[in-house]
Amino acid sequence: MIDGPLLIGTRGSALALAQSGMIVQQLAGAGIEAELVVIKTTGDRIQDRPLHQIGGKGLFLKEIEEALLEEEIHLAINSLKDMPAELHPELRIGAVPEREDPRDVLVVRDTGIRELAELPHGSVVGTGSLRRSAQLKYLRPDLEIVGIRGNVGTRLEKLRAGVDGMQATLLAAAGINRLGLNVEGAIPLSTEQMLPAVGQGALCVEARADSFELEEVLLTLHHSQTSTCVSAEREFLERLGGSCTTPIAGYAEIEGHELKLRGLVAGPDGHPWFERTLVSPQAYARRTGGALAEQLLADGAGNVLK
Repeated sequence: MIDGPLLIGTRGSALALAQSGMIVQQLAGAGIEAELVVIKTTGDRIQDRPLHQIGGKGLFLKEIEEALLEEEIHLAINSLKDMPAELHPELRIGAVPEREDPRDVLVVRDTGIRELAELPHGSVVGTGSLRRSAQLKYLRPDLEIVGIRGNVGTRLEKLRAGVDGMQATLLAAAGINRLGLNVEGAIPLSTEQMLPAVGQGALCVEARADSFELEEVLLTLHHSQTSTCVSAEREFLERLGGSCTTPIAGYAEIEGHELKLRGLVAGPDGHPWFERTLVSPQAYARRTGGALAEQLLADGAGNVLK
């Protein structure tokens, strides 16, 4: 057993602290004492360039995973969509808590706009996500995309100030909800309109591979249905060999006894576009992710990935 409180590593952003704080509260409800250890990551320090130009989302994990490997912390809380398809061999995903809303949200300056189709022709939309920009360009080729980095608050401030002529931006619904924000001009986009990133809305409780003494703690946090869905999504991503330099989206949901997985690979401007859906028994979640990836590769998605 752990001597003293459980030490949980987290980034220091408002969203990361809100997410990790929820885990601490959940553990407290089970009679387990835990404390947060704030760790500044490379991704937090570099804010002037798009993630895909400086090494991808893994830059939000490096220092936290080092602390985990050095046993300075017992667990780490990360957004699952930031986790690479392949983990460090000495680390594992110990638990996946219940997923928040996986959708993307379009936030507009003109609050009279009620849907994406109402954005004026040629509007400027800010996003640092290749996945989001590719789908936007596919849906609305007329839109102009500009890069934007920073936390939720920073992005909203830039939008309200009209930086770079921005008239809209895209945020994750999960982040807005976890921060308890009431965002004026927020328009949730259905997963049919905007396919989420792999793991979007879900958290990952990362642990050392040999931390067997924490199994009871991890089971307290684990949500089996969410885990089933994201395992299919992550296998899809891993089989594609996807990185942050290619627009890839994948989202699984459980319908009755079956799992439905939608996957997408697209060019940066939305063309070419490869999308498929596969339905299977829940027990074959990982196999379904791999099979869907193979279907898209057979369709020609490998040429985009190269």
